[in-house]
Amino acid sequence: MDPDRRQAPVGSRAAAALATLLERTHLAPPDALPDAVGAALDRLGATGTLYLADYAGTTLVPMTRPGADRPPNLALDTTVAGLAFRTTSATPGPSGDAPVLWMPVIDGVERLGVLKIELRRAADLRDDAFRHDCWLVVHLLGHLVSVMDAFGDGIDTARRDAPRTVAAELIWQLLPPLTAGTDKVVVTGRLEPSGAVGGDAFDYALSDDTAQFTILDATGHDVRSGLAASTALAACRNARRQGHGLFAQTEAIHRAVTDEFAGGMFVTGVLGHLDLRSGRLRYLAAGHPPPLLLRRGRVVKRLTSGKRPLLGLEMQHATVAEEPLAPDDVVVLYTDGVIEARDHEHQMFGTDRLVDFLEREAADGTPLPEVVRRVCRRILDHQGGELQDDATVLLVQWTSRGQALLDPLR
Repeated sequence: MDPDRRQAPVGSRAAAALATLLERTHLAPPDALPDAVGAALDRLGATGTLYLADYAGTTLVPMTRPGADRPPNLALDTTVAGLAFRTTSATPGPSGDAPVLWMPVIDGVERLGVLKIELRRAADLRDDAFRHDCWLVVHLLGHLVSVMDAFGDGIDTARRDAPRTVAAELIWQLLPPLTAGTDKVVVTGRLEPSGAVGGDAFDYALSDDTAQFTILDATGHDVRSGLAASTALAACRNARRQGHGLFAQTEAIHRAVTDEFAGGMFVTGVLGHLDLRSGRLRYLAAGHPPPLLLRRGRVVKRLTSGKRPLLGLEMQHATVAEEPLAPDDVVVLYTDGVIEARDHEHQMFGTDRLVDFLEREAADGTPLPEVVRRVCRRILDHQGGELQDDATVLLVQWTSRGQALLDPLR
């Protein structure tokens, strides 16, 4: 598609569809979203269905009007709809007599699902102007899904593949979007098991010139673990938002965990600060597995210099380390549940398997959010679908090119 088309004036057809989508969602609950989508697509001369990705990252679930016939769920790994989601690309596909265009639904760069667009004219599949109109509608739809999810249960309920534990409910309410980016950086993460995560969490904050990020792992796997991880996350955010650096943020977590749990709980973590102008990374690992550095498709080193004892233990010594990044480098953070996942023969997944997986996905040019989804599925498969500990992965890429892989009309 011609890249200049994005700067072209919005045509009357797209303008009508966008206006309809905005009007139908104003003062509307999340449950009204399917009707609004249908009305907007009608303005484009099409019909369609919104599918949302479940939290487990395995299924696309249709969101339909209450009482309406519900189409079947679609597998993420084996369907054309799943291909559009996995590759973040507009994908044509057959569906009976009507030609279909599957468009990924994205909020910024976070993948939320796909929109099945059933065309009334087969020629529209090859029409760049029509695809651009669809992209505008789906772009707004992604924002609306995120916004409307905040004040009702309809969207969240549709995405749940299984009941959640109380600890998981607590953690999910505190997480930032799983994927975010600017013109200089892409950040993406995932937690498993999605419905029963207990003590893992991550966070990040992006600005024009910095990316700050954190991964945390509280001891245990229950509500108490969730409370400890939540306390640590809140303390980190509080210190960061007051302008404190990595050392002060880490000590804020330590004090909060110590004060609240009196030595009965501990938290490990990695905190990082990336200068997006120079690529200078500063980091500190507190009793946590060291991050990996992925460069040009190869893991070139483990970042082992920045150290502190785990949080909740008094500090004897701490260092904040520095590492210069090259353009398109990826910093890989993970919790011990990733490398310590054991199969039925008690063989750990291990760092070597993680490195091999990351390098193969990099060689295939897999978009960063899909890398995270796949590695979590691989860890689950290694352990027979039943994780004994939380497994969390967070990838941070200093890049001005990686964003192109997340563009539906590239």
